Amino acid sequence: MTRHLLTATALALVLGATSASAQTYLRGNDANPETLDQHKTSTVAEANILRDLYEGLVVYDRNAEVIPGVAESWEVSEDGTTYTFTLRDDARWSNGDPVTAGDFVYSFRRIMTPETGAKYANILYPIANAEAINKGEMEPTEMGVRAVDDRTLEITLAQPTPYFLELLTHQTGLPVHPASVEEHGSDFVRPGNMVSNGAFTLEENILNDRIVLRKNENFHDAANVSLAQVNYLPFEDRATCVRAWEAGEVHSCSDLPAEDIERLQAEHGEAVRIAPYLGTYYYALNHDDEVLSDPRVRQALSMVIDREFLASEIFQGTMVPAESFVPPGIGNYGGSPEVAYFDASMLDREDEAIALMEEAGYGPDNPVTLELAYNTSENHKNAATAIADMWSILGVSVEYNVRDASAHYAHLRDKGDFDVARAGWIGDYSDPQNFLFMVESDNDGFNYANYDNAEYDALMDKAAATTDLEARADILQQAEAMFMEDLPFIPLLYYSSRSLVSPDLQGWNDNIQNVHPSRFLSLAGS
Repeated sequence: MTRHLLTATALALVLGATSASAQTYLRGNDANPETLDQHKTSTVAEANILRDLYEGLVVYDRNAEVIPGVAESWEVSEDGTTYTFTLRDDARWSNGDPVTAGDFVYSFRRIMTPETGAKYANILYPIANAEAINKGEMEPTEMGVRAVDDRTLEITLAQPTPYFLELLTHQTGLPVHPASVEEHGSDFVRPGNMVSNGAFTLEENILNDRIVLRKNENFHDAANVSLAQVNYLPFEDRATCVRAWEAGEVHSCSDLPAEDIERLQAEHGEAVRIAPYLGTYYYALNHDDEVLSDPRVRQALSMVIDREFLASEIFQGTMVPAESFVPPGIGNYGGSPEVAYFDASMLDREDEAIALMEEAGYGPDNPVTLELAYNTSENHKNAATAIADMWSILGVSVEYNVRDASAHYAHLRDKGDFDVARAGWIGDYSDPQNFLFMVESDNDGFNYANYDNAEYDALMDKAAATTDLEARADILQQAEAMFMEDLPFIPLLYYSSRSLVSPDLQGWNDNIQNVHPSRFLSLAGS
């Protein structure tokens, strides 16, 4: 039994909620959230919940299209640097307070304040002075956000940013209720303390068990929200969620064990939802490690990984082999640069990789042992086992370090020691910058590899200052070519979303961002 398998008591409570109301959605989620503070969040599991609790200036609809949220409309200056948002007059917090432009000013300043400790503050760096504030070089009051009046918010950018509106759909752009934060401090996220402005409010948060959300009657679109309650149930063991779904104990699973896909499709048909997903599954290589600091070793490790095998055999055709870090189909890009060795046969790649290891001084007389860290999941375990076998041809042996998702990612973000670590990145907006920015030298939150390359940073800075999209794409391609030469991360696979959705759950539309806000869902008969 995994730690996330529901206890008998908890399951009875959950099923009791089901019988009490046909409008209770039992929603399987990938993991426990590490936090429900939108300014400290970073994972998809957290984003799913926060998207239900709060509403930003703009939001994703059921098709992952950007639509008005708290802002009913907006205007953009001719030079693309000033956005003026008009807030809807019926936007309310769950306690009845109006949502004002000042609330957003407070929130944007809070996430940039260094004392907040926001690991993902850099997603909002396009806002004027945001980066300097976050680095303690300027005061939060100097940020490019201003409340013209209660219903008018002005945001000034450092330079035109073509993806800025979509960027605001991310959880870091969600507002906090200023009075609650001031009264409760970090405890504002607790049930009873949290005041939210989304379609739902926080009722319960029981670690390893469930998070219960109730419909927010003060939400401006409450009349069109069908669900009365959403119970988020954490399942790091994907197979456990599948068993719960087949027993009628959950309505959806947010991920599936790859080895069970064929059976699930045969037995449950259209309930198995597989769709393209804007994300990359990768291994981070610690550049501070003595062995991995050698680029020849990093290239050898990448060369001998048979990505076709991983995609077809480990993930049962639900993933696509990755030959670059930026996934295909992304906006504002002409495509990733080619890497020569992907055109060679696996035998030739293995021979070249062995030669690189020998050049670096490693082989039978000087073997290498690497620790491979990954978060609990049978999919990750199977992939790690297969890759360890592939690396054995190089004389590399592998030791495993397995943690639950919250502990795993906290360890990486907090710069804990590791050799190789599994991770995945899902695009927050459809632009290559959202992938390539991860390994900028000052990106403490996501540069797990401790990659430090001044030339790479300069290219990313140059791209940020380039307004011509074609010229910008060329610069970003140069940066990605450098990425693939230096390999802070080894790209392995491009994601597909894999969900199990009950026929009773209506309104679930497959989309490239795999976002499914509960406000747009309903249950048959409700």
